[in-house]
Amino acid sequence: MPEQPTEKRVDVVAVGAHPDDVEIGCGGTLAKLVRQGYRVAIVDLTDGEPTPRCSSPDIRRAEATAAAKALGVHERVILELPNRRLFDSFESRVALGKVFRRLKPRLVLGIAGRTPMASPDHWQAMQITDAGVFYSRLTKWDDHFDGLDIHIISAQLYYPLGFQQPDATDNLAQFVIDIGDTLETKLASVRCYKTQFPPAKAHVLKRVEVANRSIGVQAGFDAGEMFLSPRKIGATDLLKAVFPT
Repeated sequence: MPEQPTEKRVDVVAVGAHPDDVEIGCGGTLAKLVRQGYRVAIVDLTDGEPTPRCSSPDIRRAEATAAAKALGVHERVILELPNRRLFDSFESRVALGKVFRRLKPRLVLGIAGRTPMASPDHWQAMQITDAGVFYSRLTKWDDHFDGLDIHIISAQLYYPLGFQQPDATDNLAQFVIDIGDTLETKLASVRCYKTQFPPAKAHVLKRVEVANRSIGVQAGFDAGEMFLSPRKIGATDLLKAVFPT
C-alpha cells in the first residue's frame, strides 16, 4: 500500500519540457498510479508557448489544467523557463530542485534522451531533471533553495517520448507498465490540448494509441508504456515477476 502522505508530499513526480509531453509519454501510467492510491504530480519546465495554433499562454495553461484533471493527478507545476530556449543551466536546475524539495517525491520520471526532428527542449529537459534530482539532496546550499529542507529521491526512471524505440546501446533496463485499463484516460488527457491536436492532427492521437498497443502486446498486455531504468530491475518472487497479473 502507498505510504501515508505528509502535507504536500507526493509519491511520484513526472517531468516534461512542455505541457502534453508527460501525457503522451506516461499519462496512462500516471492515471494507473492515481487509481492505485498514490499521489502524483506533473512538472512542466515551460508553458510550451509560443506555438503556431495557440493564441495565448493562458489557453495552453487551461488545457494543461484540464489534462491533469482528466488523469486525476494531485498537483501540476508549470515553471517559468523559456520554451524553445530551454537549456540545462544552473538556474533551471535550482528551479526544479526547489520543486522536488517541496513535493518530496519517492520516484521521479523524466524524458529519455533526444527526440530527433522534434524539439531540442526534450533533451535539455532530461539533463535538467537529472541535475534536479541531484540538487534536491545537496546540503550546505540553503541560500540557493530558499531554506527548503533537502530531500533524497529514492529512484529515477525515464519514459521515451516519441514513437521510436529507445537505443539499446544506452545500457538502460527496459520494462513495460500495463495501461490497458487507462489507455482511454491517457488519450482523453491528450485530447485536452485542442490547440496542439486539432482535427487536422488527429493522426497523432492514433499513432500514440498504436504505439502503446504495440508496446503492450510485446509484454502480454492490451496496451503498455515503456520505462527505462539506470539500475537493473530486480525481483524477489520469480513467478510474480514473470506473471504480474
